[in-house]
Amino acid sequence: MTSTDPITVDAPVACRISPTVDLLFSRWTTPILWTLHRSGRLRFGELERQLGTITPKVLTERLRQLERDGLVRRQYFAEVPPRVEYEITELGRSLSPVFAALADWTDDHLPAVELARSSYDGPLPR
Repeated sequence: MTSTDPITVDAPVACRISPTVDLLFSRWTTPILWTLHRSGRLRFGELERQLGTITPKVLTERLRQLERDGLVRRQYFAEVPPRVEYEITELGRSLSPVFAALADWTDDHLPAVELARSSYDGPLPR
């Protein structure tokens, strides 16, 4: 390869955080992890109520994915009626510094983002 050859970069190598961003920031993942981190072990209905507008179907899908990814643990209790509880795992808890950094960034920079959006969008057409 000479200095004039074009450089080709594999997309996953170019942005090595892409898999993590996809994992963590898909719809509802962050609110679920945040709620379980803050509230501890919760039953499905309790988690659903704390999240507000999520549908049971979507919550079930997200919890299954988070369990598959090792971020949430599901515990089934064979009793009548059956009881299922969800809690964040140690792997999930290891994301706390990431979420703290994002919260700090939000506090420090979101007003500037909103100002930039207002400036870009300009006054509403009449």
